[in-house]
Amino acid sequence: MRHDAFWLDASDAVPLYVNHWFGEAPPRAVVMLSHGMAEHSGRYARLGQDLVAAGFELYALDQRGHGRSAEHGVLGQYAAEDGWSKVIGDLASLNHHIRQRHSQAPIFLLGHSMGSYIGQAYLMQHSSSLQGAILSGSNYQPVALYRVAALLARFERWRQGPTGRSALIEFLSFGSFNKAFKPNRSTFDWLSRDPLEVDKYVSDPLCGFRCTNQLWLDLLGGLQSITPPKNLAQIDPDLPLLVIGGERDPVSDGRRLHDLAAALRRAGIRDVQLNLYPDARHELLNESNRDEVTRDLIDWLEHALAHSRTQPHAKETA
Repeated sequence: MRHDAFWLDASDAVPLYVNHWFGEAPPRAVVMLSHGMAEHSGRYARLGQDLVAAGFELYALDQRGHGRSAEHGVLGQYAAEDGWSKVIGDLASLNHHIRQRHSQAPIFLLGHSMGSYIGQAYLMQHSSSLQGAILSGSNYQPVALYRVAALLARFERWRQGPTGRSALIEFLSFGSFNKAFKPNRSTFDWLSRDPLEVDKYVSDPLCGFRCTNQLWLDLLGGLQSITPPKNLAQIDPDLPLLVIGGERDPVSDGRRLHDLAAALRRAGIRDVQLNLYPDARHELLNESNRDEVTRDLIDWLEHALAHSRTQPHAKETA
């Protein structure tokens, strides 16, 4: 396996840091990754190694306000304005970069947690640029909940300013996640059953930080836009989708991934597969059963390649 990293200019010329894992031979397909909140793309090296061994390549960008991309902005903030549109556009820029270098290779999107929400918005606008997509550690809740949360975020922005970092928002969003896993070793036990992986997250200075009020407002506005089935119907109905998560992930409580898969199907998407893993928590690719998850992910990619959108789809599974 080989690895390089480079700076990619976004549409507004903001530099984005990208990690790239690849092999000697041209790839059978390319995966582009959209990571979660308060983490960064460098954490996906193990996935990159496994994908390369199976004949794929992985491109993973540091989202705005995250990882090394935050060197050209504010840690924990997409942008001063129009942040949601910009992070969607960043995926389009990455896709364009990949297409310039691999003109014939199919491209898949893998979005984790926050990245799965950005990924869904990207799919609504750019389905034709992809062969399929994987949504990991995602969620699906009523639009009304996001509207109420946005009111709180607006109040906190008024009280602290756009770059303020609200302890109240953090408590209401993440505060209860560890309760199901007492006694707790750390405040991030909800991420994985593997204590070594949790410790690596805790010790990483680019992980676990508190995001700004403006990012929360951008994110909550984005969640309101991707939740209605009539909006999800903008996704190409022939695009194969894989939804994966842990049954003990407090972000979705497992059951809300069933709701997400059902909403995607109601929106008309014909090939939606749902894989739930018993006892697993939020970060499946850093979980104790990560080898199983990675095998299943690669098997799904193989299946999607064998059954392209120009051919009849396999039967939906859940």
